Amino acid sequence: MLTGERLAEFELESGPLSSRLVFECENLTKSFGDRKIVDGFSTRILRGDRVGIVGPNGAGKTTLLKILIGEEERDSGRLRRAKNLTMAFFDQTREQLDPNDTLWQTLAPQGGDSINVRGSQRHVVAYLRDFLFDDTQARAPVGTLSGGERNRLLLAKILAQPSNLLVLDEPTNDLDADTLDVLIDMLDSYDGTVLLVSHDRDFLNRIVSSTIAIEGDGVVEEYPGGYSDYLRQRKQAAKKTRAATGRPARKPDARPAKPAAPTKLSFKEQHELETLPDRITALETARTKLEAALADPDLFAKDRQAYENAAAKLAEVEGALSNAEDRWLELDARREDLERRAAS
Repeated sequence: MLTGERLAEFELESGPLSSRLVFECENLTKSFGDRKIVDGFSTRILRGDRVGIVGPNGAGKTTLLKILIGEEERDSGRLRRAKNLTMAFFDQTREQLDPNDTLWQTLAPQGGDSINVRGSQRHVVAYLRDFLFDDTQARAPVGTLSGGERNRLLLAKILAQPSNLLVLDEPTNDLDADTLDVLIDMLDSYDGTVLLVSHDRDFLNRIVSSTIAIEGDGVVEEYPGGYSDYLRQRKQAAKKTRAATGRPARKPDARPAKPAAPTKLSFKEQHELETLPDRITALETARTKLEAALADPDLFAKDRQAYENAAAKLAEVEGALSNAEDRWLELDARREDLERRAAS
């Protein structure tokens, strides 16, 4: 299982991907024999999103998760991933823990009494306290821990790793209420993207910003909000469907027909969509150069004006980059919507 390793830097379809996009898939399909797991699922997952994946046991939650992160092949459909994803993976089987290592060794395998926790130095014992371990347990073997304690230790190990994608497969199993609160606090401060498979409805409600529901027979739908939001929206959709099936046909409309809706982007919009990736790349390059210049500890002392100019330019470039990425997302979403309408 991958843990804190760089995912391969690749895009499964040609074309640039906005740095705000983490995953993009369109008409994704996956089957095992005659059993459909995913049939025509499309989604976009942006940087910082917290996405829950729910469904009955055996429905294919872990399969979909593995397709997204590249551990399982899809049958068809388009799937792209952002480059330079650094993933931390919580494996519910706890295979990442060596029962013969101590808790200290698990967190600091290279030795020493402190570890780097996402950019901050923390003493091993102090960090273990955050996860409700006693000081005396720091030198105890992992094999002496209960199932819940091992789960807690694995969370501590994973959440300390540098990552911009956190993948959690049933993280709440065997966790008590206090440890759940610790995990939620840690996730609240995490600034990367989270993919979460869980049966814990309350945990999902407190964490996720959208919910992907695997309904069975290949039906996969995404809903904004947590688990309760998903249930409410699903009921509303079912009511609308029932109402629509019993609704009488509309009478002919005597009013003049409205002009046909556009079926594709305007020439200007299409040109903008095609040229924005190059602009985004250029802005990202400029940002990297400015950040490197500002990282010089002697620049401010040697040339304060140059430092201030570079800092001002960096703020300008970051603003332009954010605007360009937002515009690219807006136009690409509009293009896809128009194409779907034209095909229907």
